[in-house]
Amino acid sequence: MRWEDLPWIATASRRRRCLIGVSGGADSVALLHGLARRGFGNLVVCHLNHGLRGRSAAADARFVGNLAAQLGLEFEQSRVDVAAMAAREGISPETAGRRARHAFFADCARRWRCRILLLAHHADDQAETVLWNLLRGSRGASGMRLEQKLAMGGLEMTVFRPLLGVRREALRDWLRSEKLRWREDATNAESHVARNRLRHEALPLLSEIARRDVVGPLVKAADADAELRAVQAWAVVQAGVTDPQGRLHVPKLRELPEALRRACVFDHLKQAGVADLDRAAVERVLGMLADGGPAKVMLSGGRLVRRRQGRVFIES
Repeated sequence: MRWEDLPWIATASRRRRCLIGVSGGADSVALLHGLARRGFGNLVVCHLNHGLRGRSAAADARFVGNLAAQLGLEFEQSRVDVAAMAAREGISPETAGRRARHAFFADCARRWRCRILLLAHHADDQAETVLWNLLRGSRGASGMRLEQKLAMGGLEMTVFRPLLGVRREALRDWLRSEKLRWREDATNAESHVARNRLRHEALPLLSEIARRDVVGPLVKAADADAELRAVQAWAVVQAGVTDPQGRLHVPKLRELPEALRRACVFDHLKQAGVADLDRAAVERVLGMLADGGPAKVMLSGGRLVRRRQGRVFIES
């Protein structure tokens, strides 16, 4: 693979400070080495121990810390008991892990006054994300983006994924060719984790049925979905259904075509930071627009949506 051909690496400033999430696995280690070898010397290596794998996780942290030192880079680490967090908050370990990572990255961003975060998601991760989002009823073939604004721990972070167009095996081939070491996470093979089953069972089976590698088409579907979302974002602005107080104007919404009405509601809920937003949540709010529809709807995360005097709004 040619690192200089990757769009973000070809255009990004080598001097600008960036946080980079490094687990110790092949993908993040490849990204770290690739950037360091191309002159990105102002990186802060960020590693979070999820507290799930005992001595192996501690060894991962030592490995990443040593690697950062060898490359002359700053190093940040922390540990969170994700299993205890999941039990305490009544959420899945996957959700708890994501929240813990976001909080950790936000802490690093505050300490280093840097809101740029680099992550090592690649094309195979993108295919898994698209398939999982379709299965859970998300809106369209949504996936990750090369550049994305994300709220993390009360901060708006700019996330870049330079490897989003690169295959997993290409990264490992490059590491082997350069004789570079990485750590293998045994939990990536655990069959009770949904994403692992998509990776090891569903995607290979779909490729067998289609008689072709389905990762490419799924990645293209994500690209097409992103283009449609850009058009929808423009259409939502043109629709002008938000009043000066930031509430949805019910009479104006009723005049719109159904698809645009749905897009406006989705955008409103997303901008309000509604957690785990999916098509079902949008449909519940759309039901409030009908005559005789409910005057209030409770969404995930305890967010209450109300309809009053021709306006729909989220109670603070």
